[in-house]
Amino acid sequence: MKRIHGLLGVAVLIALWWLLAVTVFADGGAVPTPWAVLAGMGHDGWAFYGPNTTATVGAALQGFLWGNGLAIGVALLVLLVPRLEAVATQLAVISYCIPLLAIGPIILVVFGGEAAVVFLAAVSVFFTTLIGALLGLRSADRTSLDLIAVYGGGRLAKLRHVQIIAALPSTFAGLKISAPSALLGAIIGEYLGSNDQGLGVSLMISQQQFQVPRTWGLALVAGLVAGLGYAVVALVARVVTPWSYGRARSSR
Repeated sequence: MKRIHGLLGVAVLIALWWLLAVTVFADGGAVPTPWAVLAGMGHDGWAFYGPNTTATVGAALQGFLWGNGLAIGVALLVLLVPRLEAVATQLAVISYCIPLLAIGPIILVVFGGEAAVVFLAAVSVFFTTLIGALLGLRSADRTSLDLIAVYGGGRLAKLRHVQIIAALPSTFAGLKISAPSALLGAIIGEYLGSNDQGLGVSLMISQQQFQVPRTWGLALVAGLVAGLGYAVVALVARVVTPWSYGRARSSR
């Protein structure tokens, strides 16, 4: 039933888009019809979208791995050394609050090229994953932790046997948000001119040349890739943490 509702929602959005394109925005030409966008995408073909999408996804994936790896590592370090929590939290908040467009030019000057794109993608995912991992690690069952302590286990034993398992659902919740965020960070980095190829570069060029259908096509591809990334992480989370979905269904 949910899938049917989702398909109906997509159909309604496409119909509304089509209606606005041929009525309200018909004279301006800034909003093409869905058919015009699809026709433009078919004309450009894989020769255009393939290399640009691959370049952006590659940089976003690197940023996804670096940013999330660092966030999970910091969360584990904070759990083992609680005094570092204030510093780690402040860094996470700073990385979340600073606009990427503001620091993008600085990162481009410092790192240059594809490294800047990867860096911005990594910054985009750090906060959500760190907070999710910290909340998950702290949600471990107190009775299980006390049981390990009674048998002589230390912090590492508690972390390995209880806390990491308890943190998986919350961490995956942050990772699901990180997937589209990494793509957005990579596109912003490319949009600033830090790469020769990618969805961000193509968006900038198509806007400058007022190629409206191509601009919408690139935005559509970016949205589809972001949704695919979210879906992949959600699928992995369902396989790795089936008990969390079981609790959610039983509570309803």
